[in-house]
Amino acid sequence: MQEKAYKLLAAQENISHNEAKALIDAGLVSARGAKIALAREMLGENTKFSVMKPAKPAIIYEDENVLAVNKPPFMSSENLEKIYKFGLLNRLDKETSGVVLLYKNEEFREAAIAEFKNLRVKKSYIAIVKGIVSEEMKFGEPILTIKTRSGAFSKISPNGKSAFSEVYPLMVSGKKSLVKVRIETGRTHQIRVHLANAGFGVIGDEKYAKSRAKRMFLHSYETEILGLKFKAPLDKSFNEFGFEIPKDL
Repeated sequence: MQEKAYKLLAAQENISHNEAKALIDAGLVSARGAKIALAREMLGENTKFSVMKPAKPAIIYEDENVLAVNKPPFMSSENLEKIYKFGLLNRLDKETSGVVLLYKNEEFREAAIAEFKNLRVKKSYIAIVKGIVSEEMKFGEPILTIKTRSGAFSKISPNGKSAFSEVYPLMVSGKKSLVKVRIETGRTHQIRVHLANAGFGVIGDEKYAKSRAKRMFLHSYETEILGLKFKAPLDKSFNEFGFEIPKDL
């Protein structure tokens, strides 16, 4: 016998159907080691679910101009505006963790936006990817983003905007690699598209790498802007595949 995932979860956790749907939609529910993507997915009635508790954002740095926050996965960047009552300077995908900046005054906002537009912001990410990455890689394929009702979708296209990513190998465990990615541009889903196109899709990236996991293993690690450098530590989930993550990458 099969039943919809949210109904099975509601029965297991003794919660309402709406609460069960919200947990699944937030990406917090997994079964057999893979995240449940759809609340209406049909599953066996004996399915056992694992429900993660959403982590809380942590303040990395704060002064009179800017607030830097380490955003956990499964939280939208817009939620940070509601929590801290400041405006966003940058956004991360809901599934991506790491550095998000919020501005406290219009003067800093304008200065920061100019830095982003002129590609003077230095950004690096940490990712766990499929395959063995043994040497540095550089990608310069242009990326075209299409807005759809279900969200943005990006692809490599000669009609796209310029996009530059540099990938540096850090560690290998089994047939997975821990890499650092530096980007000069910030196109929508840029890292995910470049890596998937090269055959090294991000683990947990269902959209481009067709990979299911408890989370998407992409983290905005370091951002440098206007003489300030912000670093967001990795959470323990990055140790899941046997990687011993050093404190400083």
